[in-house]
Amino acid sequence: MTERPENSDSQAEFRRKVRQTQKRKLRARRQGDQGVWFGLGMFGLVGWSVAIPALVAIALGVWIDARFESRYSWTLMMLVIGVGVGCFNAWFWISRERQGIAEQFPHDRREAAGKDAKDDET
Repeated sequence: MTERPENSDSQAEFRRKVRQTQKRKLRARRQGDQGVWFGLGMFGLVGWSVAIPALVAIALGVWIDARFESRYSWTLMMLVIGVGVGCFNAWFWISRERQGIAEQFPHDRREAAGKDAKDDET
């Protein structure tokens, strides 16, 4: 008696899932408990990367409004520009962190890509 191909495929899929779960647990043990403070630190990094450029831009807008007469509010324009620059800055930090994680664990990315491709075939 030979094994049916579908049974072999399901066993291979089960082994792959077990291996993936094992790798995830071992990685969590190596990294230790980052906990709540790590998450709050990330929120703080993103928040400050938006807030600082916005506040600097608002201060510049207030200074321009006080020095020069204009029918437009430089404070509001600079607020929009500051928030835009801050959001770009936050995006940069988050993408850099994500890239660092992807470089640290390149096999997870390949496995996820393989799983997505396999799911598309079915």
